[in-house]
Amino acid sequence: MIDIQIRAAAPTDADAVLSFWREAAEGTSISDDVDGVKRLLARDPEALILAVDGDVIVGSVIAGWDGWRASLYRLAVLPSHRRRGISKTLLRAAEERFATLGGRRADAMVLEANERAHQAWTAAGYERQDSWRRWVKPFTG
Repeated sequence: MIDIQIRAAAPTDADAVLSFWREAAEGTSISDDVDGVKRLLARDPEALILAVDGDVIVGSVIAGWDGWRASLYRLAVLPSHRRRGISKTLLRAAEERFATLGGRRADAMVLEANERAHQAWTAAGYERQDSWRRWVKPFTG
């Protein structure tokens, strides 16, 4: 039996979070570096929610709130810990955070090719919204 703790990430978790994402998350982001994680935590210390088993990160979700939108990113669980309700617990924590802050709905960023994630989000009560598309412009130095 595992004893999972749900907690906000600390700046000292940045390296471990990046290592965890390389193992458990699908895809990469331009902000996947120590500075990116630390900037997130400096701006919103409660945004990165972790599931931890002892000193091992086994799950994560970014629950970003800008005062207008509640956005979910990086929902991931270690392959060895999947199908144990960890993502459900992380989403519950994120949704409770949003409700406390005044959020009215949550939007999730989900890779189009990640069919397993589509199933997980659907099971959690989220619906695909085909009328919207993401438009992206990376900033360069």
